[in-house]
Amino acid sequence: MTADNNTNPPVPESPGESSSAEATDSNQMWGGRFASGPDAIMEAINVSIGFDRRLFEQDIRGSIAHCEMLVAREIIDAEAGEKIIGGLNAIREEIASGSFNFRRSLEDIHLNIEGRLSELIGDDAGRLHTARSRNDQVATDFRLWVRDAIDDMDAALCGLQAALIDRADEHGATVMPGFTHLQAAQPVTVGHHMLAYVEMFGRDRSRFADARRRLNESPLGSAALAGTSFPIDRERTASALGFDRPTANSLDAVSDRDFALEFMSSCAIAATHLSRMGEEIVIWCSAQFSFASLTDAFTTGSSIMPQKRNPDAAELVRAKTGRIVGDLMTLLTVMKGLPLAYTTDMQEDKEPVFDAVDAMSVKIAAMTGMVRDIAFDVDRLRDAAGDGHTTATDLADWLVRVLGLPFRRAHHVTGTLVGVADEKRCTLAELELADMQAVEAGITEDVYSVLAVEKSVASRTSQGGTAPDNVRAAAAEARRRFL
Repeated sequence: MTADNNTNPPVPESPGESSSAEATDSNQMWGGRFASGPDAIMEAINVSIGFDRRLFEQDIRGSIAHCEMLVAREIIDAEAGEKIIGGLNAIREEIASGSFNFRRSLEDIHLNIEGRLSELIGDDAGRLHTARSRNDQVATDFRLWVRDAIDDMDAALCGLQAALIDRADEHGATVMPGFTHLQAAQPVTVGHHMLAYVEMFGRDRSRFADARRRLNESPLGSAALAGTSFPIDRERTASALGFDRPTANSLDAVSDRDFALEFMSSCAIAATHLSRMGEEIVIWCSAQFSFASLTDAFTTGSSIMPQKRNPDAAELVRAKTGRIVGDLMTLLTVMKGLPLAYTTDMQEDKEPVFDAVDAMSVKIAAMTGMVRDIAFDVDRLRDAAGDGHTTATDLADWLVRVLGLPFRRAHHVTGTLVGVADEKRCTLAELELADMQAVEAGITEDVYSVLAVEKSVASRTSQGGTAPDNVRAAAAEARRRFL
């Protein structure tokens, strides 16, 4: 994620207690209705500047678009508009440089920016809030932030897919065991395994793209909940901010957080895919499997056991999924009982989204690094591919194809031969022909042509199958589709 969008600017924290000057600032922002500052407890529960400062770039972009529209519609004069935009650009530079003084007494990013604007340009700063509310302001800012996050997420997932496709090309013919129920099932290739995750992450990117299309409507101009009597141009501000159109209903516009929920749901599914791959890397790198290894770049040692090389990066990719799913549950729970329109409950919408994006960003980066770093033990994988009679299905298929047995009969014969092989402590390929013929008299020497693991994978030429030629073609097609 870009630093402007998703990291707190390096600025000093404001003190926990408001000074008298800050209380005065707060009163001025609220206007004549409130005669005194908030209680310290009220400030503590209400303040959001500690986390919503991450919206500063989106808030300034939205304010500039709103100001330009107000000038164009002659709601404010051009001189005031020029001063406002100049002040907003100066504030952007202050925040980016770390010199901006965030004040807790001003609650949130919107009032902090407006308060600083007033210091910079005087009374004309108060004209900026004409024809808008913090309700449509924050809804616009948050949509912009999530849209930026989706764009960054898509680019990161694309990079992960590129790494997987590269490894699929490299290991298109490397045989490994395929599993069901974590039991050896049939031989596959490492390349085929890598491409399975390419498909998963491709669906994730599609979900993010769908969410982006639905969120890309501008709430700006909906004001508090009912719209405004000023002759604003919502099409203009929507276009200026890159939205496809303005939202259709002002009540819905300020209270909708579907876009955040859909984004979080997509994050949770993608996080689950990352977790599954993290789990496989943990298994592959264990001494008992020894299918692969990671370098020091993605492992750690033990404080007591000097021989250990722990796949901590993969474990944390796996673990952070619980955090992201929890963030989704948090937001669903916040939204489930809210009447129209805006309520302050929605202030709790941002922290889980920010947290999920932070966790997703590091998960994707770590997995991309591990995919490029991991080294496969080709010989070990080939040996393991034959363990557990993984070519038994090939034998059953041969009995159907060559001898014309019904598949259920072929299945029974093959199961019997597996039992014979177990008794003799050998593989199916090592059984004597006489042993096979004792079970099914029609079996010929040709049966051995399908019992080697390389022969097995080479035979899987159906669309989407694991045959090396398929894998090479599928990798090329994946490059075309996703990169």
